[in-house]
Amino acid sequence: MIDVVNVLGLDIGGANTKATYIKTIHGAVKEQKTALEYFPIWKDGKEQLPQVLEKLKTKLANSVALDAVGVTITAELSDAYMTKKEGINHVLDCVTEVFSDVSTFVLDVEAELLTTKDAQREPLRVASANWAATGWMVSQLIKNGVAVDVGSTTTSIVPIINGKNAATGRTDLEKLQNGELVYSGSLRTNIAAIVDTIPVKDKITRVSSELFAQSGDVHLLLNNIRQEEYTAETCDGRGKTRKEAAARLARVVCADTDMLSEQKIVAMAQYVYDKQIEQIADGLKQVHQRIEQSLQEAKVVVTGLGRNFLARKAAEKVGFKQIVDMKELVGAEAAVVSPSFGVALMVATSLEGKTVKWKQS
Repeated sequence: MIDVVNVLGLDIGGANTKATYIKTIHGAVKEQKTALEYFPIWKDGKEQLPQVLEKLKTKLANSVALDAVGVTITAELSDAYMTKKEGINHVLDCVTEVFSDVSTFVLDVEAELLTTKDAQREPLRVASANWAATGWMVSQLIKNGVAVDVGSTTTSIVPIINGKNAATGRTDLEKLQNGELVYSGSLRTNIAAIVDTIPVKDKITRVSSELFAQSGDVHLLLNNIRQEEYTAETCDGRGKTRKEAAARLARVVCADTDMLSEQKIVAMAQYVYDKQIEQIADGLKQVHQRIEQSLQEAKVVVTGLGRNFLARKAAEKVGFKQIVDMKELVGAEAAVVSPSFGVALMVATSLEGKTVKWKQS
């Protein structure tokens, strides 16, 4: 067993790249730092990824001799790449370039850590596996229940049975089919992907499918998020004030702020919000059917940016009674980047030879 371990966990997505640095001493986390970089890889260019990784490395571990790096990847789905294989190989080449002198481990869909070479030999095995890090972390906390991670773009729902990650989907396709992946998130979801009609002035109104507004505008108007939490770019390239968010949402029904009052636009936002909760609740119901515990007994651990205003609300709608906020266990910042925190813990545990203690007192 190693007395002191320094690990950097990376969750490399198509829109956001998240990182967590942890220092463990005698098997317990004594220091942790997190960071997030908004990096739309399809727009800013995949050739910029090494600079993003270098920036995160400098921000979190500039003066630290890292023992290892843990990596999860979802960026391979981005249309910056023709295939997932191309995406995985490019991302791992970038990681190797930036961390050439550090042992690197890549998380796969079975919650196992692979070497970079093994991951590149079997790229689909590590594609979109960040949910496995969250599932592993939550499985250390509860015996039976569900982890619900609502990020900026998607919601991962991971069943835990007998203290084990019990997800049945291994690809995003399979997870979309079985309820473990809901393509609805806190910031980047097109309103037209949540609703096809909205009541406006007491009339059911069809919505435009143009990308006029997104879920971040809804949650900003409803005070579910602060301006600084709205890390994604806006649909029109304008700012993130209430007035600008209201203008974007009005445009979804081909109106504007001259035609609709703020009160009516906020009512639209509330309607969309309720429907988004229903989307996540539907996935949660489907997953809960596989857990042999009642809604009263099974626990739900909520994490991600939308853990309280989406994950918790969806769990309450389904009828779960025991809901735990990951923030209380790892702190607010780490709860927003739980896959990077989780993979860092998994790597530290592997190096330590025993499960690292990480729950906050």
